[in-house]
Amino acid sequence: MNTLRGPRKAALLALLLAPSLVLILAFVLGPMFGSLWISLHDWNLLKPMRWTGLANYRDVLRDPATWKAFRHTLLYVVGYLPLVYVGGLLIALGLNRAMRGRNLLRGIYFLPVVTSWVVVALVWKWILNPESGAFNTVLGWFGIHGPGWWTDPDWAMASVVLASAWKDLGFVMVILLAGLQAIPQAVHEAAMIDGAGSWHRFRYVTFPLLAPSTLFVVMISVINGFQVFDQVFVMTGGGPAGATTTVVSAVYDDSFRYGRIGYASALSWVLFVVILLVSLAQSRLQRKVVDAQ
Repeated sequence: MNTLRGPRKAALLALLLAPSLVLILAFVLGPMFGSLWISLHDWNLLKPMRWTGLANYRDVLRDPATWKAFRHTLLYVVGYLPLVYVGGLLIALGLNRAMRGRNLLRGIYFLPVVTSWVVVALVWKWILNPESGAFNTVLGWFGIHGPGWWTDPDWAMASVVLASAWKDLGFVMVILLAGLQAIPQAVHEAAMIDGAGSWHRFRYVTFPLLAPSTLFVVMISVINGFQVFDQVFVMTGGGPAGATTTVVSAVYDDSFRYGRIGYASALSWVLFVVILLVSLAQSRLQRKVVDAQ
């Protein structure tokens, strides 16, 4: 490669990149801009497309169901983010210590991450079954009548949040563990010499230096949270009484239940813009934190 110059090098690079570019064009950019075109039409998969311009976007923004789905999605993110972060941080702190079998434990904690969402959702649906589930059975041993979980509109979203946080704990653990191991040991030793206890070392040394990893976890978790679908589809189907209908669930329903393909495409683009704005804000914040350090 070093012996190639000018056009020959450019041609070789183009040849090497071509397969990836073709795949990106075919499976990412193509469908993406195709959905943008569809969002400007009224279409139900059966009849010919009818141009409507921005009417679908107007209807999406005026539809109370849209804002209800966004509220449910935001509620999911607000419940999921602190749970998965705190849980992942505690596990990372525990596995960052010298102990026998810690590599095995790290692998065990990461297993749910590579497990199919369908499997995880079905297992948690059984665990949280209000009649025969393991969770309510244990509560019954202590004379406590458990909630209806995914069958109760007041508890259904909590059920989805629990399943999601459990599955993603391993991913957060890996990211935060890498951040912990990147902190120089000399910093901890200096704090110990100054008489700082475990809590003060964590509060004033470890946690501030963990900020880049924390912001990365927050960014990824928020983006994934706004796209939540699989666990909702398997565990609740958006119910009961629409209590867990998220934005992506609404896109699915509008597309395949009601045949409003143009409307669903417009809703998906509204979600894309929201995620893009949130991501840009988080990226800017992350750069400021990194520069400050």
